Amino acid sequence: MKDIKIYTDGGCRGNQSTENIGAYAFVIEEGENIVESGESYDNTTNNIMELTAVLRALEQVEDKDAIVSVYSDSAYVVNCFRDKWYINWEKNNFKNSKKQEVENKELWIELLKEVRKFKDITFYKIKGHLNTNKSAEVNKWFKKFTTQKEISLEEFIHIVKMNHRADELLNEEMNRR
Repeated sequence: MKDIKIYTDGGCRGNQSTENIGAYAFVIEEGENIVESGESYDNTTNNIMELTAVLRALEQVEDKDAIVSVYSDSAYVVNCFRDKWYINWEKNNFKNSKKQEVENKELWIELLKEVRKFKDITFYKIKGHLNTNKSAEVNKWFKKFTTQKEISLEEFIHIVKMNHRADELLNEEMNRR
């Protein structure tokens, strides 16, 4: 069975202002094969870009039977899947615990539909912008990460570097504007 790793990032310069630039990017790693992509938008939000990064990456994966690991620095995205927020959202017609409509409802619906096409998909929270040259910082976040997934320090550093690559791609997209 194929093992596919997806690294995503989304961001927005000027988030919450009326004129801003946002972008998303992803890196898909399937063995030696690597696919990178991203896109920028005017007048969006950080959360929309984080969601879009995951959605667009998953749409690129053809083998829905593969073992898919999604690595993101977005607690918004990862916590939804890890803690299964979407179950109550769906039961309550996409209302949150405060009885308010879930933000980005349409995008969440689209993402959930895509996620459900996969037989084996897991979301992992990775520390964004982690400096791999600072061993104390790396060790701290490695220890925290291993509560989610048992891996070697070498694998962890690879994941961090691939997430850095997604961040670089998103910044390249924003800088094209």
